[in-house]
Amino acid sequence: MAAAATILHADLDAFYASVEQLLDPSLRGRPIAVGGGVVLAASYEAKAFGVRGGMSGRDARELCPQLVFVGGHFRDYQRLGDAAIKVLGDFTPLVERISIDEAFADVAGCTHLFGTPADIAATIRRRVRTELGLPISVGVARTKHLAKIASQVAKPDGLVVVDPDAELSFLHELPVELMWGVGPLTRARLDAIGVATIGQLAKLSERSLTRLLGPAAGEKLAALAWNHDPRQLKPHRRARSAGAQSALGRKPATMQVIRPTLLHLADRVATRLRAKSRPGRTVTVRVRFADMKSVTRAITLDAPVCTTVILARLAENLVRATLADHPRERIISLLAISVSHLEEHWDLALELPLGLADDALRPGSTAGIARWAADCAIDKIRDRFGWEAIGYGSVALAVRSVPDAFRELAEKEL
Repeated sequence: MAAAATILHADLDAFYASVEQLLDPSLRGRPIAVGGGVVLAASYEAKAFGVRGGMSGRDARELCPQLVFVGGHFRDYQRLGDAAIKVLGDFTPLVERISIDEAFADVAGCTHLFGTPADIAATIRRRVRTELGLPISVGVARTKHLAKIASQVAKPDGLVVVDPDAELSFLHELPVELMWGVGPLTRARLDAIGVATIGQLAKLSERSLTRLLGPAAGEKLAALAWNHDPRQLKPHRRARSAGAQSALGRKPATMQVIRPTLLHLADRVATRLRAKSRPGRTVTVRVRFADMKSVTRAITLDAPVCTTVILARLAENLVRATLADHPRERIISLLAISVSHLEEHWDLALELPLGLADDALRPGSTAGIARWAADCAIDKIRDRFGWEAIGYGSVALAVRSVPDAFRELAEKEL
């Protein structure tokens, strides 16, 4: 007999839009979008018209002329997201939060106190609805991947418990895009070979998937299609990367757009790296084009970096190389920066002035140390007077369609 299903995945439904409807009852039942130039989040009523996060405001209004845009109450998002995750913590200490509005919980050790996993999930849903006024969907399964899929199937505002003896019959009937890691590009490649369900994907050989999607993605999806997911919950996991992204709507792929956006993202990421004294050696950028196809590029450095301008320059070089490889792409819809391979214990290492061509990008060079010192001074001012007290001029002058507060919520925290 299979082991019991004790892993819960709890996911607040259309979280940002649901909070707005909670705060303003006149918005309930109406199609709303958080944002303006870009849709940051959409209510279920808006999603029914095809409105999605990351879409330009113009495109969203064409799909849904009665769409109501709201600015966003970011402090309330954080407050209510924290409160919902705290409800899970009232049942078990084994809670792994993966974003502001979703988390895993393992309830194997507390069923003698609170009932079956299904009972616990139902109680969590009832408490979140009663105490916070928000809908939350919960999936219960033996593995993290299947629990997350179950919570998606449960939406909106539902509960799905996957019987351990019927996992594959449940999983294989579902659309392949519900799998963790299947984005628009992967889905398009699978569509091209007639794979629409997880069951159809499971019938492909790992070799075929590897040839189609690459070794890492092919191997992972082949395992997940058969519910082979050995990952355990990590309640107090140490962050392995820090990242930030900016949804741009539809903007021309010019340095006038790209440079200030990357500097802003680098400022966000590098500030967090410095606050934790955890610079990183690998810098990765992601560029998403108008057709939603994303391309990533990365560079691994000899010395770890946490200096804003250096990180921005490195990211700009990677984006330039990406655009050079895709000369026909004229429009970009998203830029992202992440830093990984973070140092656990770090001190800035000074370098001899050797006159190398990349001295300006080396953290321990004379220029690098000066920039790091300037960043530390900025950090102190912001700590005392707030983030907006000081910043980079080119960023301040650039028009940003996504509020900083929303970015802060969406970014992975160290």
